[in-house]
Amino acid sequence: MVLDQLTRLRRFLEALFPERHLYLRSNGVVHGMVLTTGRQVAASAAVSVLGLWLIVATGIMMIAAVSPSAADKAAARTQAYYERLTSDRQAKLNSAMAQLSDSNGTMSDLARSIENRHAALAMLLTDARGAPGAAQALTPAVLTTVQNADPLSGVRAVQMDQDRLISRAETFAKSRADRLRLAFRLAGLDPSAFSPVSSDSLGGPLIEGNDPRALAAVLDVDEPFAERIQHAANDLSDLHNLNDVAHALPLAQPTQGTRQASGFGVRTDPITGQPAFHPGLDFAGPIMTPVHATAPGVVSFTGVRNGYGNVVEIDHGHGLKTRFAHLAAIWVSVGQRVAIGEKLGGIGSTGRSTGPHLHYEVWVDGRPQNPERFLEAGQYVQQASN
Repeated sequence: MVLDQLTRLRRFLEALFPERHLYLRSNGVVHGMVLTTGRQVAASAAVSVLGLWLIVATGIMMIAAVSPSAADKAAARTQAYYERLTSDRQAKLNSAMAQLSDSNGTMSDLARSIENRHAALAMLLTDARGAPGAAQALTPAVLTTVQNADPLSGVRAVQMDQDRLISRAETFAKSRADRLRLAFRLAGLDPSAFSPVSSDSLGGPLIEGNDPRALAAVLDVDEPFAERIQHAANDLSDLHNLNDVAHALPLAQPTQGTRQASGFGVRTDPITGQPAFHPGLDFAGPIMTPVHATAPGVVSFTGVRNGYGNVVEIDHGHGLKTRFAHLAAIWVSVGQRVAIGEKLGGIGSTGRSTGPHLHYEVWVDGRPQNPERFLEAGQYVQQASN
């Protein structure tokens, strides 16, 4: 019975995958190849396993993208910790204010001293970090209560503005850094891999950010407040680092008014008709349609590459490179620094090409990546900034 079942299975496979003969002619010589049933079954099994692996890998990546990361959980714990410190500091300050309200003589000097300290801390957070938009978001309020009202009201007003400033610094840095981290993940990149090791230095006369006690002594503030300053300054530093790398990411469209003709990955080769890996995106358009730089960088190569025809390659730093192939004309030279959107050349059909189009590749640390993920991340960044 088992033999009969095996015989029927063999006949079914032979009917499904009949023996095929493939003839290739090269330089006047004809070569023959026999695709037996066994070879076709093995190829079909390999394609099925690859497809299943892609589905499972995609599912795992989607789950990882939507589930909270360890960094997010750590940030939540850190926020809760500093909220407790703030409440404790507020209670101590209220107690001190109650005692100071009974004293006379030095209250006006104390209020002026606190206001000057507040301005110095605000300058430390804004000027030292230099994050885009930080100067507007973190500018301290202009206080006139010290001169125009009783000193106690001035102290309270400055204290409230200090808390507001630190809270806004933390919110400002976290919200913008989270947007950039999401853009990195949409592009298939790990944000932590592009974050340089922090020096923990807040600038000035060797003020080390990793020592709250020393920072409190230099700034003449209490230690819990110095820890909040350290936390906000580190967040702004992370934002600045992420923003620097984000400017080098190729997130812009390489052409305008073109049609995406072929995607990244395995496809049927238009010349051989066989499955082949395609390491980029194809954009079909008229001859000499302008091709634009997708991020700032330096032109590292111009010329002809085997199969690619006329090519322009740009180094964006941080291990990021882009390649523009099959060009009809090249308008830049090696060593030239280009800005985002700058014209590099015109669409053509040079090299191994069946029609006028741009072949566009993105490389990270020597490996080709899917450019479509970078373009989607660019659309997200544009929408988030509006």
